[in-house]
Parts: sequence; structure tokens; C-alpha cells
Amino acid sequence: MKALILNSGMGKRMGDITKVHPKSMTEIGEGETILSRQLRLLEQSGVTEVVMTTGLFDKILVDYCKSLNLSIQLTFVNNPVYDETNYIYSIYLAREHLVDDIVLMHGDLVFDQTVLEGVLEKEDSCMTVSTTLPLPDKDFKAVIKDKVIEKVGIEFFEHAVAAQPLYKLHQKDWQLWLKEISRFCEKGEVNCYAENALNEVSHQCKIYPYDFQEKLCAEIDTPEDLIEITKKVANIK
Repeated sequence: MKALILNSGMGKRMGDITKVHPKSMTEIGEGETILSRQLRLLEQSGVTEVVMTTGLFDKILVDYCKSLNLSIQLTFVNNPVYDETNYIYSIYLAREHLVDDIVLMHGDLVFDQTVLEGVLEKEDSCMTVSTTLPLPDKDFKAVIKDKVIEKVGIEFFEHAVAAQPLYKLHQKDWQLWLKEISRFCEKGEVNCYAENALNEVSHQCKIYPYDFQEKLCAEIDTPEDLIEITKKVANIK
């Protein structure tokens, strides 16, 4: 199984924090960043290969990852039009490296080790959701029908639960989604979420919810998020 970490975004909502390095290199603890924590937890969970998309600050990110001296094999794929496209296009550019089972996450996602372990141990393809947290206004929600995720997006509120972009995808399900991602990009739809493509084939690729409830699994989008999640990470240790 490979991990795919999406790090091609610009992180504009973080203000000055992301003017000199990618959001994923933001510190969330003493000597630890969002990305170093992700890679450490993946390594501890037995994941040996990571494909990482990059955008702005590509060289800084590559050099930083190499400095961590992890045993994980890293493959970097740069999106040269990171400022004109969404991450659906970054995935498309990396597609030749993504033929295996995949654990997919956004580069600004912070999660408890037990959440990652639960995702990896689940028999089916799955996405992290919370049935106990309130529905966010602007972030991902998942619509569940007959115990399977039917739609993912920010616009869904009916029959929806809060969701986070951490997936485990068996090869057969992932390849269906990846094929649809390719179809979207090749017809010029490169400014939408990759989940827009997923919603077109969700009846074929069965992705089940993994309910993390109130455990830590959240994206850092703003300085306020950073303060809140840094406190939660400190309490885990």
C-alpha cells in the first residue's frame, strides 16, 4: 500500500505562515510539523512508500522531507500550474505512480494514530467521518446511503455527516475513481475537487464510512485552526 499526500495547495488562509514554506511544514509541536507527524505515523503503521504532490516551494518541501531521514520511499510530483488548478489535477499528474492500494490524505490533515490505524485495519475502502461532530459550513461532508458513501462535498447537508479527507482505497475502487479523475482533467475540469469525480462513480466504487467520532482528525486551514489543533496534539502525547 502506498500513501498519497496532497501538498500542492497555496495555503492562502494561513496568512504570513505560508509565505516562506508550504502549509504542511507548519509546526504543531516542539520539533514537529504537520508533515513530519504524518510521515512518522505512516512509517509506524507500516506504510513504506509515499507519493507526494507539490506546488509552490517545491524544492523547500523536497529538501525538508529528505532531512527527516525516514525509511519511507518518497516520490515527488510537482504541479507546475498549482495556482491555476485544484488538487484533482495534481492527482492526475501523479497517476502513473498510483496503481496500488492507496491511503490518501491532504497535507494539512492532523490525526490521531488510532484513527490512522482504524482506517488501515478496515476491511473495505473507507473515508473518515464523524457522526458526533457538528456539520461544518464550508468543509467536507459525506452523504451516506445504505451504509455506503454516496457523495462527498462542501454543499451537502441532507443525510450528511462531517467528513475529513483521509481515505483507504482498495486498488479496484481507487482505479475507478482515478479513471474518472483523468476523464475530468482531460476535458478541462481541473478547478474542482477530486471528490466531484468520485461522486460520479460512487455507485461503482464502494467506499464505507469510518467513524472517528470525536478523536483528532482535522485540517488546519487558518491560524485559529492551528492554535486549536496544536493544543489537541499536545494533549495526545
